[in-house]
Amino acid sequence: MKPFDYDALPGRVVFGAGSRHRLAEEVDRLGVSRILLVVGPANTVLADEVADLLGGRGVGRFTELAQHVPEPKANDARARARELDADATLTIGGGTATGFGKAIALEVAVPQLAVPTTYAGSEMTPFWGLSDGTTKWTGRDPAVQPKVVVYDPELTLSLPPEISGPSGMNALAHSVEALYAPGANPVTTLLALEAVRRLARCLPVVCARPHDLDGRTEALYGAYLAASALAVTGIALHHKTCHVLGGLFGLDHGRTNAAVLPHALRYNQPAIPDEYARLGDALGGNDPAVALYDLARSIGAPNGLAELGMPEGGVAAAAGPVVDANAANVREPEPELIQQMLRDAYDGRRPTAAD
Repeated sequence: MKPFDYDALPGRVVFGAGSRHRLAEEVDRLGVSRILLVVGPANTVLADEVADLLGGRGVGRFTELAQHVPEPKANDARARARELDADATLTIGGGTATGFGKAIALEVAVPQLAVPTTYAGSEMTPFWGLSDGTTKWTGRDPAVQPKVVVYDPELTLSLPPEISGPSGMNALAHSVEALYAPGANPVTTLLALEAVRRLARCLPVVCARPHDLDGRTEALYGAYLAASALAVTGIALHHKTCHVLGGLFGLDHGRTNAAVLPHALRYNQPAIPDEYARLGDALGGNDPAVALYDLARSIGAPNGLAELGMPEGGVAAAAGPVVDANAANVREPEPELIQQMLRDAYDGRRPTAAD
């Protein structure tokens, strides 16, 4: 075994069906009493329930959420927190809600509680991101990682298959990339491979039977494991590519992950033979790039960037920024091959089986 470093990230997780009913207990544990709810319009009913559970400690809401956290809206969220003299935020929803909570924490020194309703995983990481309409930039800061995450699988039962599928592929991308990202180590590899096994097994169940609580519980657990691994290892070619595409074209993050994942993995395959083999075992002995492509198709997640609205000229426009963003990738980012990777993802081409 090679020597390794492992920084176990702090944070409390409360997991289980109905666990949202413990929110007041968790708020008391943190010692906060003026909580800003960060929640989008789609979760208004849940926000009302959470406000009741908090017993008057919710002092207001910020609801002007937008994907990729545009900086002007992030500034509005920070102003709202200051205006209310909030001593904590509680985010309800997917990665966008969590992202706004992190944007607040970057400049307003308040802890964050997170109640995820998708498989986005951002709630387990110290990564933040902001955008300006053409560029998305990211960073890492322990101050933005939520102090408490309440995983309640009951809150994912209403998530429709057209969102569950891409969100689940995003979680799978976390676990796949954690196998070869810069901070990968034996501990994160255990987490990542278990996440792969769980997610590959349960995502078809979740999309075929959305109200199957056992399937939802397993999917949420897999997403938690995957994000926990990625939080330590950091990101590489796949996620940096998705960030470039999101910043340039405003593409939906989960759906972009589904389209890019098989091709980014295939690009890196020559540099990660051991990891690729372990991933194949976790996917039932199949070629991983092909298996992930087929899984995405089987659950209704998109296979091509074209269907997400990316312009055809975007392949050439994105290639340079993707190369620049991945100078430290496990395999050197060669401009022509990166452009081909993007072309394959744009067209939604099924990878051929590895030799």
